[in-house]
Amino acid sequence: MENNATLPRTEGASVSGKKAAAGGQQPRLRVNNPREALEFFMKALFFVCGMIAVAFVLIISIYLIISGLPAILEIGPINFLFGKRWYASTNDFGIFAIILTSLAGTAGAIIVGVPTGLLCAIFLSRFASGRVAAVLKPGVELLAGIPSVVYGFFGLVVMVPFIRDNMPGRGLSLLAAAVLLGIMILPTIITVAQSALDAVPKKYYEGALALGADHERSVFRVIVPAAVSGIMAGIVLGVGRAIGETMAVIMVAGNQPAIPGSIFDGVRTMTANIVLEMGYAADLHRGALVATGVVLFVFILLITMLFNVIKKRGETK
Repeated sequence: MENNATLPRTEGASVSGKKAAAGGQQPRLRVNNPREALEFFMKALFFVCGMIAVAFVLIISIYLIISGLPAILEIGPINFLFGKRWYASTNDFGIFAIILTSLAGTAGAIIVGVPTGLLCAIFLSRFASGRVAAVLKPGVELLAGIPSVVYGFFGLVVMVPFIRDNMPGRGLSLLAAAVLLGIMILPTIITVAQSALDAVPKKYYEGALALGADHERSVFRVIVPAAVSGIMAGIVLGVGRAIGETMAVIMVAGNQPAIPGSIFDGVRTMTANIVLEMGYAADLHRGALVATGVVLFVFILLITMLFNVIKKRGETK
């Protein structure tokens, strides 16, 4: 009887001891094994890397604003943004023609590169056989690794003579720059879009087939809309490269800071203008070039925001 009577008290004491131990003061972070320690370390490392990336963006933005804003105010925002003359010798710094040609070249690259890249990604992801994909995919990856100057050399010795011999103008033109930029953004769009298409769950495709759709309809009506977020990301990256490309554009565009009368006239983009004149610029001239970088930065932000809005509307539908 005594043993039986003491058992509940012993169990109660042990339970209360556990509760006390559980309710006692313990550190918030408990690392019970090396795996949890590694997980905590990796989370902290990712957080630090993310903060460093954000800090770099803020530093670059602040530098551009501090360095470029005084020149914009001295020239005059209206004269700077809408002026059609760029002559450093007379302190005429109007970038309206340069802005137009940059946007026109980017639009041409989108017309050439986006449909081609998207269709190629769909083919590699859903239509190509194993052997064909094994040949094409390394080719696309190799295309992504070609330096910009090599693209420019190809455009200079192949595209420019072809345009000069078969079309109006001297060959160094907006058309050559747009086509070359469209070729350059292909690997970015193809790679990202293909990854997005491959990430769509297989049950989407199987469900479309079960409802009576054929292969082509299942791909274009189900798989592609499901991957629209990744596809838009690839397009944004491609457009960002197109509007920010410099070396290849310098070699084929003609570098004339004037509004072109047609796609066969020479042009100068914002990036080319900065690179060509920054080496000898000083004082207001240098500030105007930095201010051109500010405008380029703003345009990239606006284009990214526009594509994000289009992507969200596509997802809601």
